[in-house]
Amino acid sequence: MNTIRIRRSFPVPPSAQRGAVLYVALIMLILLALIGITAMQVTGLQERMTSSYRSTNMAFQNAEGRARGKESDLQRQVQSAGTEAIDLDQPLCTSGFDPSAWAEKLKYANPLPAKLSFTRRIDECVSGGTGIGMGTVPLSENTNLIFQVTAYAVDHGTNPGSDAVIDTIFVP
Repeated sequence: MNTIRIRRSFPVPPSAQRGAVLYVALIMLILLALIGITAMQVTGLQERMTSSYRSTNMAFQNAEGRARGKESDLQRQVQSAGTEAIDLDQPLCTSGFDPSAWAEKLKYANPLPAKLSFTRRIDECVSGGTGIGMGTVPLSENTNLIFQVTAYAVDHGTNPGSDAVIDTIFVP
């Protein structure tokens, strides 16, 4: 006859327990804490990168808006058929103009000057068929009106973090 033996497990007395589960749980807790700290550091870095990108983008958009506004003013002045004077900083390209050096003088000026754009007429410096020659001697050939519009801006006026300069060629 077959006898079935039932094995009963009784709790191990406390004197025989070694505490391995406690050590494993503490190691897992330390690993989870390290993963959490790393995630917080990565999140903080991404936040700073996003803030820097936003600041740079705002400065660029402000400079582009200023340049487009100046181009709009030039368009209006040209279409006025002489009733409105064309507002230029340099009527002819008799001297060279370096937009980077010009913007460097304005860089984070506190307070920013009222005039943050520079406009000059360059059509007499352009020779036909050879591209835009930004020489210092005006050519005798007269083409349509061509303007160089340079604009400078910062991301926000009180405490700027980024600045931008845009240099465009505008043909009304």
